[in-house]
Amino acid sequence: MLVAHLSDPHLRSDALASGPAAALHTALGRVLAVDPRPDCVVITGDLVEFGHDNAYDQLRELTVRFPIPVYLVAGNHDDPAVIRKIFADTSLLGGAQDTHYVVDHDRFSVIVLDSKHPGGPGGLLGDQQLAWLDESLSTRREVPVFVALHHPPVAVGIPFLDGMRLADGAKLAEVVSRYPNVARVLAGHVHRPIHAPFAGTSVSVAPSTFRQTSLTLRADRQIGYLDDPTGFLLHVGTEDGIATHTVPVSGATALIGAL
Repeated sequence: MLVAHLSDPHLRSDALASGPAAALHTALGRVLAVDPRPDCVVITGDLVEFGHDNAYDQLRELTVRFPIPVYLVAGNHDDPAVIRKIFADTSLLGGAQDTHYVVDHDRFSVIVLDSKHPGGPGGLLGDQQLAWLDESLSTRREVPVFVALHHPPVAVGIPFLDGMRLADGAKLAEVVSRYPNVARVLAGHVHRPIHAPFAGTSVSVAPSTFRQTSLTLRADRQIGYLDDPTGFLLHVGTEDGIATHTVPVSGATALIGAL
């Protein structure tokens, strides 16, 4: 069992469009170089920068014919209505018609949540979606489950970003703690690789495929973006559970795709 976890490509359709698109293309190529190939790719939100149709069209072009299943997660920069419009007829929403959905593989499941909260950069699931998650988890207890959303449900030690994490993270923890087969909670939003304990499992935050956030641990210091190396996380099923690897993309010492 191999799950490639990418995040925050921030595709755009203006004069600066080429950089994020090329970075995502390179990251997907690096996924293809993993041997054996992953079972699926999960992209945990901020798929685009401004929610524009043309940027989602780029994303569709880059992913719809990808030889590994790709599952999309809505982030605070995304427009869920546009995601539904452009991707509902594809497998990129797991064959569903909404931005929260379940995909069952033979050896594991992926449950995607939509933490977009209109009016601010912070996240919110809401009681209705949490009840849906509880019901979805109750139907398949015998295999590992990856729960994916954009906003981390825990503090990560970067004050600026902790102020816009998932508002109802404690309620999510109540649900997740009832299901010991939740292998990982997958998140993005921070633009850095981070791992933290959560509700009897772990939260894994993937780096951005485009640009990383500075490690600004003090509230009185300027936060910004860096040209740090890009990468993604690879969650690997082992005889002891799940191991998570950080896979470099920019400056990688492995093949990027195949000839």
